[in-house]
Amino acid sequence: MFQGASALNLDAKGRMSIPAKHRDALNVQCEGRVTLTRHPDGCLLLFPRPTWESHREQIAAWPMAARAYQRILLGNACDVEMDGNGRILVAPELRNAVGMQRDVMVLGMGSHFEIWDANKLAENEAKAIADGMPDALSNFSF
Repeated sequence: MFQGASALNLDAKGRMSIPAKHRDALNVQCEGRVTLTRHPDGCLLLFPRPTWESHREQIAAWPMAARAYQRILLGNACDVEMDGNGRILVAPELRNAVGMQRDVMVLGMGSHFEIWDANKLAENEAKAIADGMPDALSNFSF
């Protein structure tokens, strides 16, 4: 189960380090083989390859009415491997598609990660807080 936030930087070649606290788990779970793809919310998703393969089958089976979302998720999927230093290369097409600059945030979301441009994430979180708690969470309490 991946959780927590990590502030990272992309290097000049578009590489980012996988947070140290998750590197070992990814090496054990998928031998450092991961898949990156776009998310409609404007971030990237990073999946351990076995987890992505399960999702990929489900997405491929969606009806024609969901073709646009299949293009976003499947059409942008990119298989990558961690290098010996625990880094992955984020393809320029993916970086450009989500407006990713140098400063990024990696968020553990259970079975996968979201990778955000740091400024874009801050804007989205500020808007979510300003909009208030969604009705779907009205019965939730800590």
